[in-house]
Amino acid sequence: MRTWIEQHRWIVFLAVVAVVLAAVIALQWRRPEPQPILLNTSTPTALPEPTPTPCPVRVYVSGAVQRPDVYTLAPDSIVKDALTAAGGPTADADLDRINLAVTLSEGQHVYVPHLGEENPPVPLRLSQPGDTVAKININTANLTELESLPGIGSAIAQRILDYRQVHGPFAQIEEIMEVSGIGPAIFEKIQDSITTN
Repeated sequence: MRTWIEQHRWIVFLAVVAVVLAAVIALQWRRPEPQPILLNTSTPTALPEPTPTPCPVRVYVSGAVQRPDVYTLAPDSIVKDALTAAGGPTADADLDRINLAVTLSEGQHVYVPHLGEENPPVPLRLSQPGDTVAKININTANLTELESLPGIGSAIAQRILDYRQVHGPFAQIEEIMEVSGIGPAIFEKIQDSITTN
């Protein structure tokens, strides 16, 4: 009797082991294969070259405007923008003699003539890139011409004339700083616009 029970237990044990093995094999069989890792071997796309940012332009505005001075304006600004930056025209400005729609260039001089002014100190034609801008001769310029320089008002312009009469002509442009009221800051503004010959 015991032998039969032991045999029965042994058969049951073997059957359980067989079922477990079958289950393990079945699980291994159904287990998904690992997917291969794909490496990106394509050539990286070149980034587009950055577009250069347009630089602002510095222009000198003088003549019949509220605040003659050098102004830094946005790229593609026009003469009208320069006039606005200078506080607008004075009551006697002759705006019909200038083109307010012309695009400004670096270092340009915008002169707004007064009504009835026959001989403005600078050409009314606005300089274009590549043009040679005429410089003002500080040894021969008259009061109006000197006043057209950035930072030079009527009082300082008269001092230049007085200095010239007492001391004679300037030998070099740096000597203009000997005139009362003209320091390094003003000289830096006018040095590219003046000459002694």
